[in-house]
Amino acid sequence: MLTGPIKNEVDKLWEAFWTGGIANPLTVIEQITFLLFIRHLDEIQISKDNKKNLLGIEDDSPVFQKSEQDLRWGNFSNREPETMFNLFTKVDGVFDHMKAIGNKDGVFAQFMKGATFMIPTPKLLDQVVQMVGKIKMDDRDTKGDLYEYLLGKIATAGRNGQFRTPRHIIKMMVELMQPGKEEIICDPSAGTAGFLVAAGEYMHEHHNDWFMDQSFLKHYNKGMFNGTEFDATMIRIAAMNLQLHGIEEPDLTFKDSLSEANADQKEKYTMILANPPFKGSLDYDGVEASLLKTVKTKKTELLFVALMLRMMKTGGRCAVIIPDGVLFGSSKAHKQIRSEIIEKHKLEAVISMPSGVFKPYAGVSTAILIFTKTNSGGTDKVWFYDMKADGFSLDDKRNQSVDKLFSPNLGEMSEGQRGEFHSKCNMPDIISRYKNLDAEGDRKRTEQSFFVPFDEIKANDWDLSINRYKEIVYEEVKYDAPADILADIRQLDEDRSEALTKLEEMLR
Repeated sequence: MLTGPIKNEVDKLWEAFWTGGIANPLTVIEQITFLLFIRHLDEIQISKDNKKNLLGIEDDSPVFQKSEQDLRWGNFSNREPETMFNLFTKVDGVFDHMKAIGNKDGVFAQFMKGATFMIPTPKLLDQVVQMVGKIKMDDRDTKGDLYEYLLGKIATAGRNGQFRTPRHIIKMMVELMQPGKEEIICDPSAGTAGFLVAAGEYMHEHHNDWFMDQSFLKHYNKGMFNGTEFDATMIRIAAMNLQLHGIEEPDLTFKDSLSEANADQKEKYTMILANPPFKGSLDYDGVEASLLKTVKTKKTELLFVALMLRMMKTGGRCAVIIPDGVLFGSSKAHKQIRSEIIEKHKLEAVISMPSGVFKPYAGVSTAILIFTKTNSGGTDKVWFYDMKADGFSLDDKRNQSVDKLFSPNLGEMSEGQRGEFHSKCNMPDIISRYKNLDAEGDRKRTEQSFFVPFDEIKANDWDLSINRYKEIVYEEVKYDAPADILADIRQLDEDRSEALTKLEEMLR
């Protein structure tokens, strides 16, 4: 668990970056990420040295050569700020050495091309180094929590429809999907790898005993987690995020998921968790040909859904966030992708989310689609849920409105307290109901969740908007007769006149 003092150090550090002229949150996180990796390299060398001393075996692939000892964290971190800064910025110095590591030491090192040292002053570098030096690097939880706290400071608006998915929404989606022991999980728009990290944390939380199985551990560290990202900064952050959470060798790919370069990604994954870019339009010649056969469109949100269908193995499951327009858009392409999922595969759930979920990044209304790739249909009815509250205020401040978002002690609450909790956070209810869909059959269209049969959806041009099917109960409001209202007004007028008369008498 991240302690208050470390949080305070991070907050001070953030302020120091801002004062030092680095205001872009992604740049700040990237620079801190470089230092975390540089410290990690020294720890690898320490491990190699200990092995050499214990076994007497010479290491033929040291991280640091004898002439590079000054570049090790344990040696430069106690130097004067000016000396440390010179060691970083000189040719073949600390930063150049980090970039030259290549793919020898973990997935993060593979994405060093284009990395730039941007800490402008010796004083700021010293502050960052001292803060990073206080982190318990042998504690997966502390390292992971620290990085999540850093990522939580990304508050700039999304570019091209990309913005950070709230972590509680990611956790809810993972809880709904319940990833299994042999999953091969992919996020084709990985960003900071939030979905992949959350899937790993789910296994630690719910199935810690799995980690005693060596075959599972091998699969967990290499093969289970996969992601694609076309932003160089993002993929470096994603790689470090996964490594700090204890996932040693994730398969991250630096390319555009929708391009021909990604054409080999076919029927490889058993689960996809994603929040692909909402905005964007591509030229047809920039899109991989097989996607256009599924849905002829230039819209990225539709192309990504087609991509996910292609990437999954038969039987693979997907939970994806899409903008509301995908649910009810009337264009040929919108209807085409919806009918593809509903007719040829198995659409299981549509969870509509309130528009404030992505504030302050954007106010767009969104939904979660959950479906299984079957290639043979299987949709007989679709479960709809109208999420009204996610445990946070739906304004730009996004203040948390309940103490515990997941697994609250509802059994210890009174009926009134449970009702108040539900009015502020629907996520436990969503998870509970989705895991017990057999009990949802008798729910009415006036309630917050209900089923809609395949034939009705087909008759409505594959419309998946919950408002198309939800029934609203109108309560009759009774008003007094006009004559009675006029009589009340006259009485009020008489009372007012009488009060004025008494006041005048008192003032004489």
